Amino acid sequence: MKIAVVGTGYVGLVSGTCFAETGVDVVCVDVDQRKIDMLNNGQIPIYEPGLEDIYKKNVEKGRLSFSNSLAESIKDADVAFIAVGTPPDEDGSADLKYVLGVAREIGKNMDHYMVVVTKSTVPVGTSVKVKNAILEEFKKRNADIPFDVASNPEFLKEGSAVDDFLRPDRIVVGTESEAAKKVMNRLYKPFVLNGHPILFMDITSSEMTKYAANSMLATKISFINDIANLCEIVGADVDSVRRGIGSDPRIGNKFIYPGTGYGGSCFPKDVQALVRTADEKGYSLDILKAVESVNYRQKAVLFSKIFNHFKGDLKGKKIAVWGLAFKPKTDDMREAPSLVIIEKLLEAGASVVAYDPVAMHEAQRILGDRISYSKDEYGACVDADALVLVTEWSEFRAPDFKVLQKLLKNKLIFDGRNIYDPSELAELGFSYYAIGRKPVIIGG
Repeated sequence: MKIAVVGTGYVGLVSGTCFAETGVDVVCVDVDQRKIDMLNNGQIPIYEPGLEDIYKKNVEKGRLSFSNSLAESIKDADVAFIAVGTPPDEDGSADLKYVLGVAREIGKNMDHYMVVVTKSTVPVGTSVKVKNAILEEFKKRNADIPFDVASNPEFLKEGSAVDDFLRPDRIVVGTESEAAKKVMNRLYKPFVLNGHPILFMDITSSEMTKYAANSMLATKISFINDIANLCEIVGADVDSVRRGIGSDPRIGNKFIYPGTGYGGSCFPKDVQALVRTADEKGYSLDILKAVESVNYRQKAVLFSKIFNHFKGDLKGKKIAVWGLAFKPKTDDMREAPSLVIIEKLLEAGASVVAYDPVAMHEAQRILGDRISYSKDEYGACVDADALVLVTEWSEFRAPDFKVLQKLLKNKLIFDGRNIYDPSELAELGFSYYAIGRKPVIIGG
């Protein structure tokens, strides 16, 4: 089989590379010549564990190539995946200009039967717009070529995307054509040898499934964060509560870890888009509106703890920040809680020294020289008035607290991910604040 994947961002590049891993001939297409040059020169524009190895292997074997010509790339292709960005408009709705632009370009150049698949996360009804955009181009050139559209949302987690793609829990495909179903079944057969299903459904249901799944997970995060804040007020320990509710199989223990709120490229955008879709249809998704509100508030919770500890006086204080990416194992800082916390610290007159294992370059692009950057986690703590942990990278989980005692000006830690043991820190003389836990205040 031959496929074209349009878009070399996170979804497109991971998808294309993983398809090539099964022996499929894949061309990844992008209008950004810089990206194509990088990929043709052995450089990957995103960080994702495991991606570089299979990228190199499949390029060497000639199964994976890169081009800025969509017309050339879809020649003899069985499937064309649209995997371009759908950024939120000012009103929160998904901007489809890139998706429909690709659809029109396919319509201008298609000369044989293909299945055109939306891989991007798109609102309900997008596949109809994709089909119409292709047909409009056919009309302009008086063409009558059979084709099908399908919806195939991705369920990849940044940091484990390669494994998620190669060993999926399920594959969702929306199509109304037996011919398209046959093509997609053939393409995905190598990925379901683990016994997990391909779930075929109508296109509308497929598009809704993606938004509903991400919104459900976002809901769980905002719920446990709201509960955590109440735990602090009433004197309960959210970690005990989390274990208590997570042991119920109806609830489960995934996505119920309290913290500084969700970020990234998916949850914020997808919740907003689903809320907007409902509003356009005259229905209010009140639960998801509350999810958004709670998440917005949660990103400031850790700063409030810092602000209150220093009695509102942060001028001249040096704050060490561990973790900048919105989650571990990625360099993605889109909607990252760290950005909210850092902005508030700077506004309050503090200086910030930050460290992240892989997101430093991205942080410098966003924040520039407004903060300082350390070569390692301990360097950030030298003479700092407090340490603030925002992202739970594994290398932050068991630091040498005796070293931190010597480096920090104050033995003070704000833990935005609840990864440290309060009793251990109390024994070492640290004041310690977490999320949904009773603070440890030495000398207070």
